[in-house]
Amino acid sequence: MYGIMAVSGLSFLLVATLTPLLIWTLRRLRLTQPIRAELPADHQAKRGTPLMAGLILLIGVATSLQFHPVPLMLLLCATFLLFSSVGFLDDFKKAFWQDPSGISGRTKLVLQFLFTGAILYLLLRFFGLTSDIALFQGYELHLPVFVYVAVILLFVVGSANAINFTDGLDGLLINVSVPTYFFFFMISDKPEVQTFSLVMIGCLLGLFLYNIYPARAFMGDTGSMAIGGSLSVLAVIEKVEILIPMLFIIYLAEQLSVILQVWYYKRTKLRLFRMTPIHFHFRLKYGWSENKIVMIFGFVSWMSVLICWLIWKYLMH
Repeated sequence: MYGIMAVSGLSFLLVATLTPLLIWTLRRLRLTQPIRAELPADHQAKRGTPLMAGLILLIGVATSLQFHPVPLMLLLCATFLLFSSVGFLDDFKKAFWQDPSGISGRTKLVLQFLFTGAILYLLLRFFGLTSDIALFQGYELHLPVFVYVAVILLFVVGSANAINFTDGLDGLLINVSVPTYFFFFMISDKPEVQTFSLVMIGCLLGLFLYNIYPARAFMGDTGSMAIGGSLSVLAVIEKVEILIPMLFIIYLAEQLSVILQVWYYKRTKLRLFRMTPIHFHFRLKYGWSENKIVMIFGFVSWMSVLICWLIWKYLMH
């Protein structure tokens, strides 16, 4: 345990020390954040902030592999890298051409489904993953493999994109994701999952020093996609899919707000929220500051983790 804590601390120090160099490099290369025209005026002031600082999280991949070069850790790190590569393509187009739209949604989905399919194949073929959904008190829902794969494909890709939606305010995704990684550290009996989760917490806290309001750099989809993919796959590995609605409550609320906004507007030509994802609604409707939203959303995330841990401990075991 002390060894894992030390590795997490090392990750924090490496990210905290090297992020200024990455920020300087991104500025020199003019890889900065374009801002959508419809965003509030205080967001327009963020134009020119370095993008793709999520690249620094790859230190976590290198650190994890250094201390646990075993198959499951390789799979976790590969998941992080594959989803990060999708985000990198999106960020690079945004930053290089100053195009806020990035790559097409269809391209992102195709890549995400391909990568998730490959990861699920490896888990089922080589890591003993079963096509059962764990329920309460030891009961399981037995699904045919093809049904399970279809459901989990949709779950992982949907969850990864939901987590990506959460990266809209300075420090928000980090503040919400740290508790989620901590949940997987708490429930897992796999050293690889424990190490990976704590290392990612260390990396995120190191980046938080520069991403907290006012952010000196944005992690971009390079970081948020990687976080989304890895957290979703951790849920599959630990067989806690049934807890996802509560565990991912902030991420899913962000995604659901976008879906409801589009659906409602198509039916009525009116807006259900002032702006989506929903964190913008709190900014515009109620005048909440970025720090207030980040703090409250983070608190909700910690509460959801506590509830999920209690359910896992007392109802699922």
